[in-house]
Amino acid sequence: MEKICVVGSLNMDLCVGTPRVPTMGETVIGSGFFTSPGGKGANQAVAAAKLGAGVTMAGCVGGDAFGTQLAENLRANGVDTNHLRVTTQAATGVAMILLHNRDNCIIVDPGANAWLSPGDIDALESVIAASDILILQLEIPLETAKHAMELARAHNVKVLLNPAPAQKLPADFLALADILTPNESECEILTGLPCDTMQNIELAAQALLALGVPQVTVTLGGRGVLYSDHGALVHRPAWPVQVVDTTAAGDSFTGALAVSLAKGMEMQEAIDFALAVAALTVTRRGAQESLPGLEEVREFISDEKLSAADRA
Repeated sequence: MEKICVVGSLNMDLCVGTPRVPTMGETVIGSGFFTSPGGKGANQAVAAAKLGAGVTMAGCVGGDAFGTQLAENLRANGVDTNHLRVTTQAATGVAMILLHNRDNCIIVDPGANAWLSPGDIDALESVIAASDILILQLEIPLETAKHAMELARAHNVKVLLNPAPAQKLPADFLALADILTPNESECEILTGLPCDTMQNIELAAQALLALGVPQVTVTLGGRGVLYSDHGALVHRPAWPVQVVDTTAAGDSFTGALAVSLAKGMEMQEAIDFALAVAALTVTRRGAQESLPGLEEVREFISDEKLSAADRA
């Protein structure tokens, strides 16, 4: 079994549909409110676990109902929570998600996630050392994420960094990652270069590679993925599906990419597998409850390949 260690965030998602995104000072009547276990770290952990990997997650929640629910949901999905810490210093993180026109915008209050410390990572060292891949995001303190990456490097464990939410990062921080998975806006913030066209995205990806990141994979939503393969940039299209909710699409891709690479897949096969996982994720609403299992993904890929052959 592939072993994945996730160091990252847990949030309760508070979701509501809206006919339009309100302007400042405006009130808009929404509909369909629901709560959903989320947080980029927890989403990626559940995505990997549902695909059959052995997953351990390190994170921090508050001693409140949301924290209890998030921990229980991780365990229900097969994630090891022995390194999940409860703090009295802050409430569990929340994400307020506006759903509009099959897309979303999100405001995150990190809450307890901000209390995940390098000391928590020291207690995780043996788990990191025994893992095939370490996954991180940026909803936790940078010093904590950096310490985790340094420990992974010391034990020759591959590091997959999902640089979200986007922020400017020093070159020495980025160079600790083996695989970087930004989306277009994150790629723009990381590099300071425009990412409004495919040509500009390619230039930004090349800039990240020049900083010492071995593998850059830029997720493009409905347009698929641009990734580097032995120095060349390759575009792979998204699987065609009817989009319902894009929440956790990027997280499902990241978790699936980690699992497929841990299995030893070549990069193109790993990318296509992760794109299939993301495609299934966006066909239903919510974060972790929308993530597919391994057999469902295999069936989807098989059906799509048959459909493509029929159309040819």
